[in-house]
Amino acid sequence: MDDEEEYRRPESPINNLPPVVIALTLAIIGIEALFQLANAGIIGGPRGVGWRIAAIEQYGYSAAVLERVLVAGDYSFDMLRRFVTYPFINAQLTQVAFCAALTLALGKFTSEYYGQFKVLVLYFATAVIGAIMFGLLVDGRFPLLGGFTPVYGLIGAYTYALWLRLGEAGENRLMAFRLIGFLLLIQLIFGLIFGASSQWIAELSGFVAGFAFATVLAPGGWSALLARLRQRA
Repeated sequence: MDDEEEYRRPESPINNLPPVVIALTLAIIGIEALFQLANAGIIGGPRGVGWRIAAIEQYGYSAAVLERVLVAGDYSFDMLRRFVTYPFINAQLTQVAFCAALTLALGKFTSEYYGQFKVLVLYFATAVIGAIMFGLLVDGRFPLLGGFTPVYGLIGAYTYALWLRLGEAGENRLMAFRLIGFLLLIQLIFGLIFGASSQWIAELSGFVAGFAFATVLAPGGWSALLARLRQRA
């Protein structure tokens, strides 16, 4: 094969994805694949059918977890890990598909702009913030499951990057919030049709946290943010 043929060969999209994004997506898909195989009786035997429920009980999150941490002072690993493990336990297959697709798309963009390590920080930090706000505002043992909370965190970081780029281009920065506005509208419509879920509290908190963290994690960090504020003053 000559150099011209090698040059013309299309590059695989997978090669363009950062390893951190691939790892997060594989974790989301892989865990769900285990649940599906267990439900089909391929692995796990008779007990495999209950693997998802067992995972929710051991790695899921609810307001009761935050209460146990803050009120009872239970800072055991079993309690604290739930703040970062719940995004990988989804309630249904469609949720997995959306979370995986959005993690790939948003993870690729944010990794290119912020860097892989910062995206990893954003993912788990916004998952924790979303869980805390959910625990503070939602009563009972209603579980918080799935990767939408950290995905909204990535949307917050994406929005801030777009906000900066629109400002540099002299365009209306409010256009950066079109994606989150569209998603919230979709949630409102689904809530009116199928009934509202309290998970929007964690997701919106994840978005706000992602936007806030991005102001420091963006290229130039805190000093660049202060410089931009001085220019506007």
